Amino acid sequence: MHKGFLLMAALSGFMAVALGAFAAHGLKQVTSAEMITIFNLGVEYQFYHTFALIAVAFGGHWLKSRLITWAGYLFMLGIVLFSGSLYLYALLGAKWTGPVTPMGGFCFLLGWLFIAVAVWRDRVIELDD
Repeated sequence: MHKGFLLMAALSGFMAVALGAFAAHGLKQVTSAEMITIFNLGVEYQFYHTFALIAVAFGGHWLKSRLITWAGYLFMLGIVLFSGSLYLYALLGAKWTGPVTPMGGFCFLLGWLFIAVAVWRDRVIELDD
């Protein structure tokens, strides 16, 4: 188990719940419905990849590949870039974050691909029954 990824997943999950609650209760007075939808997309993808981090944290026990570790780092970077850019755009109208969002999405894609390759390369030892 990779404790660092599990810790980051726990903190990310906490933040996603807090940000989701903020979107549901506090954003209505601050921004438009369209910006709330954008903010919620950031929360949604943060949640998805929080669960992915949990899988990476435990999956590293069975899959001994550096690709699993890289997948975890890519998921964390993706959360910061993808979700973070959507939060900044929705809250501050920071249009400069537009090109950052797809970079975060690319990190997510690479993370999933790295997990797939790690699984593909893993040698399975079958026990005779």
